[in-house]
Amino acid sequence: MYCSKCGTQLVEGKAFCSGCGQPVSGPPAPPSAYSAPAMATAPAGVIPSYASAPPMAVPFPSPYAGFWLRVVAHIIDSLIAGVVIGIFFLLGLAFIGIGSLTEMFRGMENSDAAPPVALILMMIFIGIAALFSGWIYYAYMESSPNQGTLGKMALGLIVTDLQGRRVTFGRASGRFFARIITGMIPLGIGFMMAGFTERKQALHDMIAGCLVLRKS
Repeated sequence: MYCSKCGTQLVEGKAFCSGCGQPVSGPPAPPSAYSAPAMATAPAGVIPSYASAPPMAVPFPSPYAGFWLRVVAHIIDSLIAGVVIGIFFLLGLAFIGIGSLTEMFRGMENSDAAPPVALILMMIFIGIAALFSGWIYYAYMESSPNQGTLGKMALGLIVTDLQGRRVTFGRASGRFFARIITGMIPLGIGFMMAGFTERKQALHDMIAGCLVLRKS
């Protein structure tokens, strides 16, 4: 440090300049956090803590999938399910024959006639096949590396557990069958819960401990 009046180097601890007697104004100000000396005295590869600017709060969108996104994904999956059910219907029709089906409907024109056994068996077959295929579709796709059905994949949504991890096949299966309970709630309230709960969870998400998130 040098005297501002005569340029003589000041002696540490002296209150006056030894050259001209000018009073020393005070201890030198600490180096600026971003000055070259401050950075030069820091160890290699280390930035002084005071040199770091305070982080700025950046508003990020919610990671949870909203109600309407999930509705659109459900519509896409429902269309796919409709195609599968149609295939099972054609298989059942091929099994009993078109002629037999026509005769059954003609016989049912009489209101007192009981539904033919073949028709009942056909409907049971379609129902069981649709339930089984739906379970495999949802549980496999949501526990796969894609973490979502085709409808969710189209909208960039994934299914995770409460820690954001990929779900197992068992948990995805529990979520699928819990949808049956959700569907039993009047007025669709169990599904609409995805629109107003804190983490956008429908009832079956809460039962299975799952989240539906948007891909980052």
